[in-house]
Amino acid sequence: MFRLVVTGGGTGGHTYPALTAVRTLQARLAAGGGVLDVLWIGTETGLEARVAPAEGIAFRTVATGKIRRSSNPLKMLGPANVKDMARVPLGVAQARKIIGAFQPDVVLATGGYVAVPAGLAARMCKRPLVLHEQTVRLGLANRRLAGSAARIALSSESSLPLLPQEVRSAAVVTGNPVRPEVLTGDADRAITALGAVGFDRRLPTLYVTGGAQGAQQINGLVRDALPWLVERANIVHQCGPDNVEGLRASAAGLPPHLAGRYHLTGFVGSELPDVLALADVVVSRSGAGTLAELTALGKPAVFVPLASSAGNEQAHNARHLQEAGAAISLEGEVTAAHLREAVGPLLTDPARRAAMAKAARTHGRPDATDRLVDVILSAAK
Repeated sequence: MFRLVVTGGGTGGHTYPALTAVRTLQARLAAGGGVLDVLWIGTETGLEARVAPAEGIAFRTVATGKIRRSSNPLKMLGPANVKDMARVPLGVAQARKIIGAFQPDVVLATGGYVAVPAGLAARMCKRPLVLHEQTVRLGLANRRLAGSAARIALSSESSLPLLPQEVRSAAVVTGNPVRPEVLTGDADRAITALGAVGFDRRLPTLYVTGGAQGAQQINGLVRDALPWLVERANIVHQCGPDNVEGLRASAAGLPPHLAGRYHLTGFVGSELPDVLALADVVVSRSGAGTLAELTALGKPAVFVPLASSAGNEQAHNARHLQEAGAAISLEGEVTAAHLREAVGPLLTDPARRAAMAKAARTHGRPDATDRLVDVILSAAK
């Protein structure tokens, strides 16, 4: 029996890498006749509160507080931050009680505010703490916990110099876990699943996504560039359920012989691996999970980072790949002209796509989940 406490969440970027690691550890142990007993410590309002129970994982909540960032130190001491910081000691006490009773072999923390009380409690209970960092730069929670960690799993080599010197010996680059199903897509299945009978398979396919809810900024760019885009590519546009009607109205003016090349959908679910297999170029935000999937698959990408992401992490993620020739990053006041300028050469030049795909694959780690599981097991020893 291997006992694991997982903590982290709030968003999919923290939640899904943890879930993928749990699934893989479970399978690894089962193959050797072992059993995994896992308990997830999260918050009532985070994504993990839905995901963990749905996966049959025992779930407990603790108090925590969101720290609102500001370049002005005085604003960091505002009433909301002070109130939330006061909740952390309560969360630590609650997590210490949970971990003390569960006696895990390892505590895995994947970031988010809830990771702080549970991570500190792991140290108090003398349980090995493994941190996993999804982004190029360390998040606030992992920076706070780095000194308490037995092992620190990083997604990128470029994160190593950002660690304090005294904890670098505990660090290992694993990559960011990617769901196994993402790597097994089939382009022909995507055509069937989408009903994209109007696609011209002689042309490249552009996949545009703004995440589950869509991204108004990206939707607007594609809307404004749409007549130009459909002359050069097939397009799968995942726009968010609330945005379908408006974009469909905008696309109504396309010439009939081109309209079939544009497939608009509110949400891409289980068919995502197949859509990614079909895609020759991707336009998207640049969250850590998206980067992990696209680099593991070797997909040329044009990123439009979310400007309001915590610590501006999406911009750092996108620039990191742009500097390596593995993507293009569009920041600031982005227009449809900027999108055309970035996407155009990738759609018309297969050699340029191939070069960017090759650069992307050098940053991809399809085996990241297995590497992280190795770290978890080694920390237990």
